[in-house]
Amino acid sequence: MSDRTETSHPIPSDIGAAAGLIQPRVRRTPVLDDDGIVYKLELLQHSGTFKARGATHALVRAQADGRIGPGGVVAASGGNHGAAVAWAARELGLPANIFVPTISAPTKVERLRSYGATVHQVGEVYAESLGASETFIDEQGGFGVHAYEAPHVVMGAGTCMMEMEEDGGPLDVVFVSCGGGGLAAGTASWLDGRTELVICETETTNAFAASVAAGERVEVEVSGIAADALGATSIGALAWSILSQARTTSVTVSDDEAIAAREWVWDRFRLLIEHSAAVAVAAHRSGRFDTSGKRVGIIVCGANTAR
Repeated sequence: MSDRTETSHPIPSDIGAAAGLIQPRVRRTPVLDDDGIVYKLELLQHSGTFKARGATHALVRAQADGRIGPGGVVAASGGNHGAAVAWAARELGLPANIFVPTISAPTKVERLRSYGATVHQVGEVYAESLGASETFIDEQGGFGVHAYEAPHVVMGAGTCMMEMEEDGGPLDVVFVSCGGGGLAAGTASWLDGRTELVICETETTNAFAASVAAGERVEVEVSGIAADALGATSIGALAWSILSQARTTSVTVSDDEAIAAREWVWDRFRLLIEHSAAVAVAAHRSGRFDTSGKRVGIIVCGANTAR
């Protein structure tokens, strides 16, 4: 059982309702206005990224509806999504089974276990871990939480943008990093066409940009500095459906630009962010999207990194 679908488009009222459910459990991360640029500091969120929002919302809903089977909560990810699901499950008193590839870094595996999750190291790549998690759900009756194809996950992600507007004021353009598209889709769903959205990727984690160029979802090969977090081989079907109807512009940056942006954030704010979060900063600093005379927002989405 899962909350996975490719057709349900969240609307602003869905995101407002999600906020009412999760705000007692997640952090209302601060905004920082620096020379007229508004930064949403989501790197300070529980589990280190925005993903705690979507995971919490999906699990609160599933628990209320009695959809958590005897197999507990199930996710496939050794990265930010897995950590968020494990954290949210612990907070709700639910058992979590997280499936990761055998090559996952021991520090990431240990972090999952620190949240109380049972870690299953299966397969050499993510796709094999995902398949094993789906088999587990079929056999054990667990509740699967997909990283970006679940409407409740997208609604939860959208609460980040809702808070940003409430605390930082109206914005003309928002820059957001994009992998599978959950945060971008949630952001677009809340903005509902009111604000331009710049979808930010690296040149080698460019699933959205490639799909825009092709006019349809396509698969890409991924590599480079942000691949651990933005390395979806295709933009999610739900995200693509939402973003295709939104006011979006695609901007890609090089690995070197992302690295430089990460260093700039550290030098200016003494904030240590992950490269995937630096991609949105780099896209803004690149000047490839003209922000002259516009009030700009940048979502700084995570900090699961080592110096």
